Amino acid sequence: MSKSDLSRRAFLGRGLSAAAAPWIVPASVLGAAAPSNRVTLGFIGVGNQGSQVLQGFLQEDDCQVLAVCDVNRASYGYKSDKQFLGREVARKTVDEHYAASGGRSGGCAAYIDFRQVLGRADIDAVVIAVPDHWHAVMTCAAARAGKDIYCEKPLSLTVEDGQAMVREVRRCGVVLQAGTHERSNGVSRFACELVRNGYVGQLRRVQAVVGPWNKTAPPADWKPMDVPEDFDYERWLGPAPWAPYHKDRCLYNFRFLLDYSGGQVTNYGAHSLDLAQWGHDTERTGPVEVADAGSVWPSDGLFDVALEVHFRARYADGVELECITRKENMSTRFEGSEGWVEVGYGGFHTFPESLKRVRLGPNDVRLYASAGHYRNFLDCVKSRREPAAPVEVAHRSATLCHLGNIAMLLKRPLKWDPRAERFVGDDQANRMLGRARRAPWTV
Repeated sequence: MSKSDLSRRAFLGRGLSAAAAPWIVPASVLGAAAPSNRVTLGFIGVGNQGSQVLQGFLQEDDCQVLAVCDVNRASYGYKSDKQFLGREVARKTVDEHYAASGGRSGGCAAYIDFRQVLGRADIDAVVIAVPDHWHAVMTCAAARAGKDIYCEKPLSLTVEDGQAMVREVRRCGVVLQAGTHERSNGVSRFACELVRNGYVGQLRRVQAVVGPWNKTAPPADWKPMDVPEDFDYERWLGPAPWAPYHKDRCLYNFRFLLDYSGGQVTNYGAHSLDLAQWGHDTERTGPVEVADAGSVWPSDGLFDVALEVHFRARYADGVELECITRKENMSTRFEGSEGWVEVGYGGFHTFPESLKRVRLGPNDVRLYASAGHYRNFLDCVKSRREPAAPVEVAHRSATLCHLGNIAMLLKRPLKWDPRAERFVGDDQANRMLGRARRAPWTV
């Protein structure tokens, strides 16, 4: 793909030998977009989520996947025991896709070290779909390498990680699309437009639902396991604290350990809380108060994230937000003085029912319309426009998740300054905004 910064990509790639990069499938063979209009991609992380995103991008004719990267060569046991994934599985998927599309197989490289992907001068953009504790390190490195970035949700592991990501993405002038794909859902957008334009009256309350645990924790007497031969556990841990290997620490289940994630608050809340701030027009700021409202935490076992999420927040305009665990996994409900709207995995519901039939007028606020989250990212890589889920907005949504976790852990009300992005008068809470990283990993 032709971009104004091709020269920096060429410079970054001079250290690679020609033999290190595989041949590239010609666009003419694929019957796809011409090379000058094609976005070349490298995938970093091709597990449960990364493999799904890979399939999505493979359906877009104007991009080409040149490389995949994962610390796991190939194994069963991701979200389900029957799920067989890893870098060699992903490489085969890519090659077979292009072979079936009229091209030839053999064009996708498979790496164990993400820095090998970033060093490829022929790669325009990277897709980062790894455990949350790696997001900041990889995103900042990708930005410095001149790569545009699709980073899975939640954007960050901590507030300070998110701040670093915002700074580096903007400093380097790259495009970042976060994987908060509800922003490319037309129904979710319409629900938020109804709220923004006052069709529910004055907004008073928002409820964001997150799902319960969908995995069973190993018991308190769990024992370390031998690391599988084809799994580089040290690379998987990366910047996180060292811990003995257990299969339920890794792959899909990283979501249930605070060293690597924020539990279902950051898993599902990355969507429901993101919509809460989109509809409320607080997507570039945040609440001023946050407090635990009866969360439940596990007493033993390997998993240590909130078992039942429940916290409340208040915004400067008086609107109250509640985040709670319920079985429907993800929904956001906006309650106003004249009605309510609710959108999520359970569908779109309103009161009165007539709100579903509203036709927005010429003077109504219209929110960012995206034709699809992957499509939008590729279009913005070409146009250099801001995408549907830009880094600042994704950071503020992730921050709300992190604030909720901190309040639930401390079990006391906290005051938050959204401009300074610091707690007011609480040193202990402020120390929880960041984490130490193991050497040599930095942002």
